[in-house]
Amino acid sequence: MNETLFSQIQKLFERTYAQVGINLEDCLINRTRCAQLSMLAGVQARELSELARTFLRCADDRLYVGIYYSRWLIEQLEEHDPRAGLGDRNIRSLIMFVEELNHALHAALQFKRGVREIASEDFVRNLELQAQVDTYLVLLLFVAFFRKSQRVSASDRRWLRFHLFARQCPDAFRDANLRGRYLETSQLAASYTHYLDTLNGVRRVDEIRRFHSLDYGAKRHRILALTRDAFSGFEFLFSTGRHRQPDFEFRFAGANRHSDRGLRAAKLRDGSRDRSASETDSRCR
Repeated sequence: MNETLFSQIQKLFERTYAQVGINLEDCLINRTRCAQLSMLAGVQARELSELARTFLRCADDRLYVGIYYSRWLIEQLEEHDPRAGLGDRNIRSLIMFVEELNHALHAALQFKRGVREIASEDFVRNLELQAQVDTYLVLLLFVAFFRKSQRVSASDRRWLRFHLFARQCPDAFRDANLRGRYLETSQLAASYTHYLDTLNGVRRVDEIRRFHSLDYGAKRHRILALTRDAFSGFEFLFSTGRHRQPDFEFRFAGANRHSDRGLRAAKLRDGSRDRSASETDSRCR
């Protein structure tokens, strides 16, 4: 059976970090369920995108996860499958697709490590920062796959950064907390990915695995420290020209279409179905 885009990206993240233990496609929910959970999520949810959302809730020492993709978003990815080529027509859709999957995956991994404070602002910012970093790396892999040299040019990187970072408009949020959240995490992610671009493939994997294991405060401290180090060494790097483009390797199983089949929610701990509207997720990412 051909793999879906969703399952391929989940496996890519799991190879990089750790196994989640469930198929996150079983956590997909439909539009009706998304509307119900958005109402439970509170006022802030009204300002978040209606094209894709992730819902999380802890109860009885279990994590409940719901991932929503709008029909429009799925249709865009079906019509312009990024496994057949990445361009202006599908990059925004792919970013949203990857980020929501990434939120669910890292929430699950943190839950397995014993983290239960999913309602805290630091937890949410941690998911957002990690998702932007991981999405940038996924986009690099897509671009490199379609380059004969398997290398990504400086213009490619500028294009990716424009769509992932520069196009964000945190000031558009009326809620001050949302403005602060997305402004800070996008700035941190942009800075950190600049640092990752200076590393070769092996060092980059080691670095992002260490980064993934940190809480939000530690991630923020590391990025700020790297930024200071980069400025202190800038003159030396400029004078010697020491900079290498990292190597990439990524293989796709084919350009099959992604489908939003089996829209349903699932419990993380035992994989059983969550059929009760009152039992499930009440916080939106």
